Amino acid sequence: MKQNLLRFCLAVVCVGAMVVAAHAAEHTKDSLQTAKKNVDDKKAVLVDVREKSEWDDGHIEGAVFLPLSEIRNGIDAASLEKKLPKDQIIYTHCAAGKRSLTGADILVKHGYDVRPLKPGYKDLLGAGFEKAKK
Repeated sequence: MKQNLLRFCLAVVCVGAMVVAAHAAEHTKDSLQTAKKNVDDKKAVLVDVREKSEWDDGHIEGAVFLPLSEIRNGIDAASLEKKLPKDQIIYTHCAAGKRSLTGADILVKHGYDVRPLKPGYKDLLGAGFEKAKK
């Protein structure tokens, strides 16, 4: 009986792990043109999850600076709500796409509609996003 219960519990844990993995963020299918239009139309916010030194080297005009290190350290809901609107799409971006996924996973848990971008900062510049002036 104990072995059956143990097998059942193990099966539940395995299925739960698969469900969590299946809900992990994926890069958005939105093109950079769509993302730019949504940002320009105030339907979306661009969130830069790179670190401070990268931000200081250059960032997109109007982007919100929210480094992954800050998100990972357990930013509270009140602080997030001051930085990010819940009624708009959140496009996360970094240098190459990996950190945008990690940040998106965390922001989704806070109830945001997050669409992580695979293209990085340089790709956004190439697609017409404006570099912020120093």
